[in-house]
Amino acid sequence: MRYFPGFRLDNKIAVVTGASKGLGETIAHSLAESGATVAIVARDKALLEQVARTAKEEYGGRMFPFQADLIDTHGFDRLVSRIEDEVGAIDILVNNAGTNIQQSATDVDEQTWDYLLDLNLKSVFFLSQAVGRRMLDARRPGRIINIASQIGEVGFYKRSAYAASKGGLVHMSKVMAIEWAEQGIRVNCVGPTFVDTPLLKIAFQDREIADEVMRRIPIKRLGRASEVATAVVYLASEGADLVTGHHLLVDGGWTAQ
Repeated sequence: MRYFPGFRLDNKIAVVTGASKGLGETIAHSLAESGATVAIVARDKALLEQVARTAKEEYGGRMFPFQADLIDTHGFDRLVSRIEDEVGAIDILVNNAGTNIQQSATDVDEQTWDYLLDLNLKSVFFLSQAVGRRMLDARRPGRIINIASQIGEVGFYKRSAYAASKGGLVHMSKVMAIEWAEQGIRVNCVGPTFVDTPLLKIAFQDREIADEVMRRIPIKRLGRASEVATAVVYLASEGADLVTGHHLLVDGGWTAQ
């Protein structure tokens, strides 16, 4: 096509972490439906295998499960080698795995702080580094897409450690983007608002938090996993070839206020 490069991902190899359920599962399916072969990574092997079966049975999607604990950064080179040996050279990395533990700033303990920063930020850096090095060594262009958060831009209650991790993720991605831009590697973030997932249902047990969230979203509804996945597919595609170092907010207008 002359004017629209399209968002197809045929013949691309993608990796999605935290893909056994929730947002990561939807992202993995969206990439696969767009033509990519997808390596899905999480701790629960049985759930990963079910996601892969669903992809094959429902639309002929190609997914390969890889069990890994993303807190163990020392295993990343082995993980990337396994994926490239069994699936192929990685073109797209989506760092989706992450979590939050709701605590007021006065209540955050060191164990919680370390856990959130290790999973949400440290693991993303070192997995991106492991994949990025291979792209650079092979002189191969690629895409790294980090699932950040609107909380990487603005504050919100009971999320001091989470905000630190996501704000750090946004700025870390900018540095990688400018260092690797000339080699054709694009590094971006997607920043969702509160998305209707099983993890959010736990957070919304705090009715005060739930009410405040709904008050702050101008479009007056939660995000959908498919809406976040659409942003990921765009950033993974040729259509976003000029986009790097960007935090694409999918937030229903939250940060416009």
